[in-house]
Amino acid sequence: MKAIIITAYGSPDVVHMQDVPKPTPKDNEVLIRVRSASLTPSDSAFRKGDPFIVRLLYGINKPRLSIGGVEFSGDVVGVGKDVTAFKTGDAVFGMSPDRFGAHAEYMCLPQDKALIIKPASLPYESATAITDGATTALTFLRDVAHVQAGQRVLINGASGAVGAAAVQLAKHFGAHVTGVCSSANVEMVKALSADDVIDYTRQDFTRGDQRYDVIFDAVGKSTFGKCKRILTARGVYMSTVPSLGIVVNMLRTSFGGGKKAKFATAGLMQNKANLTYLAELAESGAIRAVIDRCYPLEQTADAYRYVDGGHKKGNVVITHG
Repeated sequence: MKAIIITAYGSPDVVHMQDVPKPTPKDNEVLIRVRSASLTPSDSAFRKGDPFIVRLLYGINKPRLSIGGVEFSGDVVGVGKDVTAFKTGDAVFGMSPDRFGAHAEYMCLPQDKALIIKPASLPYESATAITDGATTALTFLRDVAHVQAGQRVLINGASGAVGAAAVQLAKHFGAHVTGVCSSANVEMVKALSADDVIDYTRQDFTRGDQRYDVIFDAVGKSTFGKCKRILTARGVYMSTVPSLGIVVNMLRTSFGGGKKAKFATAGLMQNKANLTYLAELAESGAIRAVIDRCYPLEQTADAYRYVDGGHKKGNVVITHG
């Protein structure tokens, strides 16, 4: 099978496609013919080995997992003898945050992992895109911040994969949503039903007069210190980037009441229930996939270059044919 191989940390030049053996499913695993996979800033971080915590988790000198890709959709083409949840021919989607492998024509995954049947009405690319940003946004907004109807929520980075999903989910939860993005993306964020949109090239949202119950920094470009003033008395600041600053502020604000800083390893907290919930929202029209560009598998290096540029809108998807 063809797979995208990364055997050294570095620029997109380290990305190569080559033929490797097709995996064989273990007794509790399904073999999936991958139809589409996401390519995210997290994938770029794993490729670069930056921040350094990536190397601590996945290899100091070189990547321990040479085939990247976490979120995917595809078809079951083989099952192990103990598999009961899936059968050959099932269209599925899910994620593999601990073993990666989606940037290849085939991958294996245990049946009890975050993997479910794909709704027939949801195209493969849309299923992949929803799995990418929306799972992270769901964990932060619903499970960490417990967003409630009537609260004011600000999403920094509202045009990215996580941010675009967060705008839609916060609105679904009944919040008043303010999105922060660049001038080029204002209309897109408005179309996602944000109540207010702040163009960060013209206005520093941290210097405004409005107070927010939740600030979700979906791109990790701000800090708790900068945002503290515009939080309500028991407001919560959350960042997707595991910086030293957010860890220190989490510890410092964890005792007693008052304003809080929070972080979560959202990718490792996903399960079938979350995917089912998001699939139902997508089928009902409550959320929709936002896909910026699709690249064929052989152009994955170009997809990395585009994501590295930092200006994607929503999701970048790798298509496998």
